[in-house]
Amino acid sequence: MSVLVGKKAPVFHANAVVNGGEIVENFSLSDYVGKKNVVFFFYPADFTFVCPTEIIAFQDKLAEFEKRDTVVVGASVDSQFSHWKWLQTEKKEGGIKGVNFPLVADSAFTISKNYDVLAGDFDYNEEGELVFNGTPQAYRGLFLIDKAGVVRHQVVNDMPLGRSVDEALRIIDALAFFEENGEVCPANWHKGDKGLKATQEGIASYLAAKE
Repeated sequence: MSVLVGKKAPVFHANAVVNGGEIVENFSLSDYVGKKNVVFFFYPADFTFVCPTEIIAFQDKLAEFEKRDTVVVGASVDSQFSHWKWLQTEKKEGGIKGVNFPLVADSAFTISKNYDVLAGDFDYNEEGELVFNGTPQAYRGLFLIDKAGVVRHQVVNDMPLGRSVDEALRIIDALAFFEENGEVCPANWHKGDKGLKATQEGIASYLAAKE
């Protein structure tokens, strides 16, 4: 598994569905560089079980991300047409109608591969046939990309394990706190907590205050 933290986020141009129903070509995270932070997350597949709970949870907290100058973008290996259909399907019927952040179509698996969340890979068998070994879907990868286009946080869950949207918000708050104050965020830090100076004196003072 590649560690992308500290590196420029892999660039891509792909089909996507935006605003809950508009199919666009050449969607790219590069459009947000210099303007917004990006929470870019992968999920295994449309019309599944854990995935809609995550996507709807992100939608429910979308205003909180917007307050933090952050956009949310999802991606899976499904086509833009599958995304569109899922977005038009009522929640009571297994759909995600009402979600309006972008969903990227990675039907060629190239984006998942570049972010190293693809749960398998192509290879040739003994007969010389090109086959896919593993599961042709993405793990639940999440990447926080800052306004400079650099990955500052990543987490990858196995497919059965849903993510915490509140944790994504906490990490954005921690990044903002560091950028604004120059102080680092200790374990279990939350917005409103004190940070600490990255010095021996700073950590000693912080730990003493916890006693």
